[in-house]
Amino acid sequence: MGQYDFDSVIDRKNTSSIKWDFGMQRKGRDDLLPLWVADMDFRLPDEVVEDIVKRSQHGVFGYTDPDESYLFSVRDWYRRRHGIEFGNEEIIVVPGVVYGIAQTIRALTKKGDAVLIQQPVYYPFSEMITANKRKLVNSPLVCKDGRYEMDFEDFERKIVENDVKLYLLCSPHNPVGRVWTGKELEKVADICDRHGVYIFADEIHSDFVYPGHEHISFYSLDKKYHERLVLGTSASKTFNIAGLQVANIIIPNEDVRKAFRDENERSGYSQPNAMGLLATKSVYDKGEQWLDELLVYLKGNLDYVRQFLKENLPKVKLIEPEGTYLIWLDFSEVTDDRRELKELIENKAKLWLDPGVIFGKESALFERINIACPRKILEQAMEQLKEAGR
Repeated sequence: MGQYDFDSVIDRKNTSSIKWDFGMQRKGRDDLLPLWVADMDFRLPDEVVEDIVKRSQHGVFGYTDPDESYLFSVRDWYRRRHGIEFGNEEIIVVPGVVYGIAQTIRALTKKGDAVLIQQPVYYPFSEMITANKRKLVNSPLVCKDGRYEMDFEDFERKIVENDVKLYLLCSPHNPVGRVWTGKELEKVADICDRHGVYIFADEIHSDFVYPGHEHISFYSLDKKYHERLVLGTSASKTFNIAGLQVANIIIPNEDVRKAFRDENERSGYSQPNAMGLLATKSVYDKGEQWLDELLVYLKGNLDYVRQFLKENLPKVKLIEPEGTYLIWLDFSEVTDDRRELKELIENKAKLWLDPGVIFGKESALFERINIACPRKILEQAMEQLKEAGR
């Protein structure tokens, strides 16, 4: 037994949780068990909650900037956990990584420029490209024997043919769960370097890696690749503090950093959320054991789902994740009709998952399920799916 409790089911209803309170607004019904959006149903460690409560009791919440102690905590976390070291001046605090993607698109490209992604991928990537009137270019990932890979020939060809200016990398990958190897990252880095393509590396899931795999930060590659790199990071996924609205964008190159800051100023954003800064510093300073125990618990959840599917739903194929707490399920042996899949998931199983089609047309018969919840909830979801398939 560890120090922390991940089994207790915490009632999140009536907390304005988009996961638990907005079924009627988002789905037109409130009878679905939600395992969709990527937040966790676990409570922060008491020592972090105490810091937040103590700060709240002060009662004054004026404009706040990241101070030296905050910047040190961020840098120290990435040094300890990921072996990378960057300077205070490289850190830009923003409300979220998706916000950072949008700012990067506007700062480093102009309307009509091509931005490349690799679908199926986190759907705000495509949303930010099209919303900012850039050209979306897709170099699809290829699934070979249940494992996704990059098609490097297609990747480079698409860059050349479309004069791509910016590449959005998801590492570790959401939703397919790949933890890219150093060789894979070096290949895409070389291609982008050869053609003058900027890289936004979304590493928000970097703290969730399963045994046998290692997250390689893009920042740790040869420094020549720093010239066109923007790195997106946050404690929001690792410690479930997305509602406190703080992320850190790491930009090594001074000119790229200035372009990003200038775009940020044009957007009217300056001081971050005071409680978000406090919580980020607290989790990085005090949350390491909590995270280590959480990783063990999540592996147990993954093992449970894998075994359950094998014994009860063998036609539902688990794409074995190497990282993240989001698992990717292939229903193509169950049905070849996306409408039938929706009927199965929502009306029969009464589950609220993320349909694969929102990540790209290639994955219309997939579903993404969030396993960062107490085992009881996961067991309930799997049983409902089993009953729906009878």
